[in-house]
Amino acid sequence: MADSELTIFCRTVRKRSQENKQALDCLHHHGRLVGNVMSILRQELDSMVRCIFLLSVADRRYRERLIHDSVVGKPWRSKDGKSTITDRKMVDLSSKLHGWAGNVYAFGCAFIHLSSFHDYSVRDPLGSLTPHDHENISRYLHEYHGIVINGNTKFLDIEFALPAVFEKISANLECYVRDLEADSDLEL
Repeated sequence: MADSELTIFCRTVRKRSQENKQALDCLHHHGRLVGNVMSILRQELDSMVRCIFLLSVADRRYRERLIHDSVVGKPWRSKDGKSTITDRKMVDLSSKLHGWAGNVYAFGCAFIHLSSFHDYSVRDPLGSLTPHDHENISRYLHEYHGIVINGNTKFLDIEFALPAVFEKISANLECYVRDLEADSDLEL
């Protein structure tokens, strides 16, 4: 019997996560390629926000359509089919559960797209954050990882924590995948 589309979707998410972990280990531990590590973090977060979005969809037919579209490589569309579901919409929804999601996503995007953040060894990315974003990231790192950031802290001072940040995102992702397999709903 053929695998269900939900099975295929969850297998795909887990495979991506497994490869992300392996890539992060290589990039961080063997080369300290921090810009690429941040890209991997962003990919893991992308999977998480998509799973959260699916879990927020109570209409099972619509959820199944989104999973189908993912499995066959189509962009996700609104329930009425008139608009594309944007990353921004999914990240905003995820931020209701995890306030840090938007900050980490935006910070990670700067490493996916060519930006000044790629000059991190000379120009510190933390210095370019808004005070609000800096405070949110500082609070997240302190709350979940025990890292204290002050005005003198540089991005390279905290790069050692990136594998732990990845593990936190990855653990949350796995919980959401299990919730999808259990046909659960997520109320935000």
